[in-house]
Amino acid sequence: MVDIFALALSHGLIALAVWRLLQRPDLDREGEPPAPRRAPGGQGMRVPGAATEPQSEEDARAPRPGAPGA
Repeated sequence: MVDIFALALSHGLIALAVWRLLQRPDLDREGEPPAPRRAPGGQGMRVPGAATEPQSEEDARAPRPGAPGA
């Protein structure tokens, strides 16, 4: 008797939840499309400690402060 009651109660609650979900108005509408993503190639990857501008040959040969052997 308890097994039948437990099955009926659990299935009844699941059926009620499904019924309430199907009655929601937002199921029939699609949301706004997401904004288009920017094309890659704008900034590139940033590396900590890297120069932000291209180095000249003199700067490339000079040791960086804090580098081993500086």
